[in-house]
Amino acid sequence: MGQPHQGDEAEAAAGAPADAEAAKRPLGVGMVGYAFMGAAHSQGWRTVGHVFDLPRRPVLAAVCGRDSVAVRAMADRHGWAATETDWRALIARDDIDVVDICSPGDTHAEIAIAALEAGKHVLCEKPLANTVAEAEAMADAAEAAERRGQLAMVGFNYRRLPATSFARSMVAEGRLGALRHVRVTYLQDWLVDPEFPLTWRLRREVAGSGALGDLGAHIIDLAQYLAGEPVIGVSALTETFVRERPLPGGTTSGLSAASEAGGGVGTVTVDDAALFTGRFASGALASFEATRFATGRKNALRIELNGEHGSLAFDLERLNELSYHDHTEPAAHAGFRRILVTEPDHPYLDAWWPPGHGLGYEHSFVHQARDLVQAIAAGHRPVPSFADGLQVQRVLAAVEESAEKNSVYTPTAAVHTPIAVRGGL
Repeated sequence: MGQPHQGDEAEAAAGAPADAEAAKRPLGVGMVGYAFMGAAHSQGWRTVGHVFDLPRRPVLAAVCGRDSVAVRAMADRHGWAATETDWRALIARDDIDVVDICSPGDTHAEIAIAALEAGKHVLCEKPLANTVAEAEAMADAAEAAERRGQLAMVGFNYRRLPATSFARSMVAEGRLGALRHVRVTYLQDWLVDPEFPLTWRLRREVAGSGALGDLGAHIIDLAQYLAGEPVIGVSALTETFVRERPLPGGTTSGLSAASEAGGGVGTVTVDDAALFTGRFASGALASFEATRFATGRKNALRIELNGEHGSLAFDLERLNELSYHDHTEPAAHAGFRRILVTEPDHPYLDAWWPPGHGLGYEHSFVHQARDLVQAIAAGHRPVPSFADGLQVQRVLAAVEESAEKNSVYTPTAAVHTPIAVRGGL
C-alpha cells in the first residue's frame, strides 16, 4: 500500500497545525489512460474530496500513457503530480494505492490482475474486459485479492446519478410491484459519417465489440441494477453499416478524429448497432437497442420499467428527473408525474446544492470516487464489483452468439469464450 507523501510528513515534523482534512491518511491514485474517460475520472478524483467528507483523502499521484508529451500535458491540465509511460512502472510506485484503468478494453485484464497482485485496489472502466474468459480471470483475481484486503470495482457510472440511484430504491421498496417489462435504448450518431476514420473503437482486437460493448454494456448494467436481477438469456441482431473506413491520421481525442490524407482504408471489425430482447430471472421481459448510427441523437439513454403497481422512466438528457406512474391511484386522476431528484434526502445530494439546482454528467464520476473511497476505508466490497462486470460480459457474449446464430435464444449462464488474456498497453 502507498505511504504518506513527504509533504505531509514535513508539515507534521514542523509542528504545523493539522486540521481534520490534513490528518486523513492519503489514498494515492494512479490512472492508466488519459483521453475522454481519463479526463472524466480525473474530474471525479479531483473534486470528490472538496464535496464529500471522506474517511481518506484522494491524491492524484500519477497518470500513465504511452505518449510522454501528451500525458504530461494532460497531467498539468487535470492536476496529476507525476507521469509514467509504462503501466508497470505506475503499479510499482509506493505512493499509489488505487489503480484506475481508463485504457482500451484489450488492456484491462492484464493491468487489473497485475495491480491486484501488487497489492493495489483497482477501478476499471466498463466493459470489464473484451471476452468472458478475460472477465472470469479478472473476477477470480478480485476474489483472491479481496481476501488480502484489496478491492476492485468496475466503472458503470450511470448507477451513480441521483435519479437512477433513487429509482433503484423505489423498485426495491416495491413501488412497481412485480416487474413485467424493461425497455432501454442508448442512441448516438457520431459514426454516421462514413468518412469518420477507423479509430481503436472500431477494431475488435482492441475494443472487443462496437456499440454493443461501448453502449450496450451501460444499458445492460443499468437494467439489471434497476430491476435488481440478472438477464438470463437473449435473442439478438447486430449489424455493421459501414464496413470500411479511412485510416486515422495524427492523434484522436474522445470521440473525434481525423483521417490521414491518402492513407487508405481499413476494415471495421465491430458492430455499429445491436438490437436484442432478453428475459430476467423473474420472467420479466426486456428490450435493448444500442447504436452509434441514430442520426440526431448525441447521448440519448432512456430506460422504462413497467410493473404490476406502477412504472418508472429515466432519460439521461433530463438526468435530474424521473417519470413515475402509480397504478394504485384512481384512474380518474392517475398518470405519469415528474419527480425532480434534487432534494437533500435523495442519493448523494446532501453534499451538493439547494433543491432545484441540478447536477450533470461529470458528477457521476465524483460519486463513483466517493463510493470507492468509502468502500476501501470500510473494507467492504464495492459495487458494481468485478463479479457484476463479469455478469454483464456474459450478456454481451450471449448477444454476439445469438446474432451469429440468426437470433437463436441464448442463455447467458452457458456462455464462455476461451480466449487467453491479451498483451499489455
